[in-house]
Amino acid sequence: MISQKAKYALRALVSLARAGRGETMMIGEISKQQAIPKKFLEQILLELKRAGFVASRRGRSGGYELLKAPEEIMFGEVLRLIDGPIAPLPCLSKIAYRKCEDCRDEASCEIRHVFERVTLATRAVLDDTTLADSLRLEDLPV
Repeated sequence: MISQKAKYALRALVSLARAGRGETMMIGEISKQQAIPKKFLEQILLELKRAGFVASRRGRSGGYELLKAPEEIMFGEVLRLIDGPIAPLPCLSKIAYRKCEDCRDEASCEIRHVFERVTLATRAVLDDTTLADSLRLEDLPV
C-alpha cells in the first residue's frame, strides 16, 4: 500500500501535468483542486523540487511547474522518492535489501517466490507508467 504522502505527491504532479508545460500553479490552487492539506502539500512540493521534478517561481506569475515533461515522469520513481523501496518483503528490495529474520533459505522460500512475482509485476507497471499515461487512463474503466 502506498502512503497518503505518495498519493498526494502523485496527485499534485498530475495537476501540474494537466496545467501544461511551462504553466505554473499556486500551492493553494493545487491544494483546493486535489483536496490536499496546504501545509502538507508545501512539504511534498519541496521534496519534489529537491528531486528535480518541479520548480518554483516567485512573483505575479509564480507558483510551481513541472521541470520534466509528463511523459518523462514515471510513477515508480515518484513512489521510491516518497515511500522508499517498492517491495512487500525486505529480501525483495533492490535498494534496501535485508534478509528476513525468520527465513532459512531465500532460494527455497515459498512466500518469497510468490511475492517476487507480485513485486516484479508491480514494478513493471509503475516503472512503465508515466504521468502522461495516467491522464489518458483516467477515463478508462478499471
